[in-house]
Amino acid sequence: MNKWIEENNALQLSLKFKDFLSAWAFMTEVALISEKMNHHPSWSNNYNFVHISLSTHDEGDIVTDKDIKLAEKISHIYRKYHDG
Repeated sequence: MNKWIEENNALQLSLKFKDFLSAWAFMTEVALISEKMNHHPSWSNNYNFVHISLSTHDEGDIVTDKDIKLAEKISHIYRKYHDG
């Protein structure tokens, strides 16, 4: 599985999915969790690729425990979509 890297004061992750619908379904699940946590990723989607960047804006755009907890939840969600 792809690993989170800390770069430019953010946790970064790029993921590949089997198709656009899988990528979109993953993003929908992450959106629901993010809303519950009131902590939202910066991300982009291009067909079957999703790039995610996490930092805590109200703490000065640095990585905090909020980002680490959300990253763990995102990784857990991604496992359902990963083809091995």
